[in-house]
Amino acid sequence: MKHINLITRRGFLDYSMRAGMAAALSSLVDIPLVARRALAANATNNLGRNGKKLLFIFLRGANDSLNSLVPIQDSAYNLANRPQILIPKDPSTDYSAIGACDNPISAAAADPTFGYGYGIRTGNGFAALHPSLKFLAPLYNSGDLAMIHRVAYPRQSRSHFDSQNYWENANPNNNVAKDGVFYRTIIESGLAQTNALTGVSIQSSLPLSLRGPNAAMTNLSDPTRYNLFGIPNTTAGNNKADIFLREGLSTPFPDKHNRELLGLQYQNLSQTLNIFAQLDFSEAGNTYTDSTPTDGDTAPYYLFPTTNAKNGGYAAHANNPNKYVVDTAAYGFFNSLKSASIVLNKTDAIIAGTSLDGFDTHSRQGGVTGNHANLQRRIGWAMYALRNYFSKYNDKVDWNNLVVITMSEFGRTSKENSDAGTDHAEAGAMFVAGGAVKGYGKAGVTTSVYGASPKDKVPWLDGQTGSMFGASKSYLKRAVDYRSVLGKIIRDHLGASDDQLTRIIPGYAVTGENLKTGGTSSKDGVSIMGELPIV
Repeated sequence: MKHINLITRRGFLDYSMRAGMAAALSSLVDIPLVARRALAANATNNLGRNGKKLLFIFLRGANDSLNSLVPIQDSAYNLANRPQILIPKDPSTDYSAIGACDNPISAAAADPTFGYGYGIRTGNGFAALHPSLKFLAPLYNSGDLAMIHRVAYPRQSRSHFDSQNYWENANPNNNVAKDGVFYRTIIESGLAQTNALTGVSIQSSLPLSLRGPNAAMTNLSDPTRYNLFGIPNTTAGNNKADIFLREGLSTPFPDKHNRELLGLQYQNLSQTLNIFAQLDFSEAGNTYTDSTPTDGDTAPYYLFPTTNAKNGGYAAHANNPNKYVVDTAAYGFFNSLKSASIVLNKTDAIIAGTSLDGFDTHSRQGGVTGNHANLQRRIGWAMYALRNYFSKYNDKVDWNNLVVITMSEFGRTSKENSDAGTDHAEAGAMFVAGGAVKGYGKAGVTTSVYGASPKDKVPWLDGQTGSMFGASKSYLKRAVDYRSVLGKIIRDHLGASDDQLTRIIPGYAVTGENLKTGGTSSKDGVSIMGELPIV
């Protein structure tokens, strides 16, 4: 694998130069056909060149989407099936009403941030949001959010390992394919052969979605420690690193050994070191705040809560934990999200992202409060923060040219288990946000909630024999293929052609899969909705 996964400064020499470079040297080949095709087509290739970018968040462990985008009007969503984790209806709310999403902001500045304890009406006449997702409401009402339910793929695996692979390689039930959907997107753009940064992840290891054999992607577990041999980020230290890399670049390799990509590897390393040296990922640099007072409070909140003092209105209200916008265990995730945002905003990278772990909620999941509620707070605030960051602090990309997506390997059981949790199941939910999203209120759009209504192209069926138990009579049955969501974004947002898309997502070349138009899947006979008008 030709990615750079720098975990610690002192570990770089041992890991990257001995193991990583040895593996790279052993696998280097001539620039492959797909890369040559992309390079040759650069004159007409719009992919990655239209100013649009993508940020992904993988919800690892399988999010219980039935308690995220809640089918609150389904009679099977009840206390018999979910006795301890049910999200209740607000007795004063008509959930069948059509219109905007309810926005339960705090009535007074000192009120608890998450004082509302019921499902939040989405305004599509059927579904509700978990109350901890309250910060999605302003995004939805500004037309910048699409919420998609019943998302999965044919012949769903309930293995975390396999299903994460399939989501990331966009090739369901294929464990042979070891290159990722975002890697193939970047390869098709041709930019990986000329740009130091194209795809970047901020997490413990490079995800499969960005892995591939013929281009150098970048993974950082901690950007503040990204340096060569632990050399300090000073003029003398950087000069020392530059000298080493120049000497490496000048080493001759015979043409017959096809060493083009070795030079690219060294060049990529040199350039990325220089780029990241110019960026401030430090805690002191975390000064990004909302534009206006948040949630009815007296002052704007920090967008990336990484300490107690920067977590909602905690410090402004005598260190009151009821004013947190996220739980205190979320700080590592928001450091990573901040770093991914800075990379997209300050560099030429077109795809960046991170992961949010902890969704394998087999026991003590919680309902309105608890473990799962804390995870929902992170999702809701992350989307809210990203909209405000890329609207207020934009440099190389603004909110109108960014799409943010969440992914998760599968949903969880419709029926609660004996440990007050949920187990591995089938369909789940995706959130798609950005100024380019064709959401509620834009151009006459009356709802941007998809897959969560009896009025959908593939209707949600009510009751114990309906959609919630439609797969194997136990699980939420899919109505949307996740590849249709990714394909729509990669083509109509990032700029891929139809031909490129068939190479990026192989299923688009298979007529019977109906990923674009919708129809009956040739893989398992399930009806799917095809592409949705989200961008």
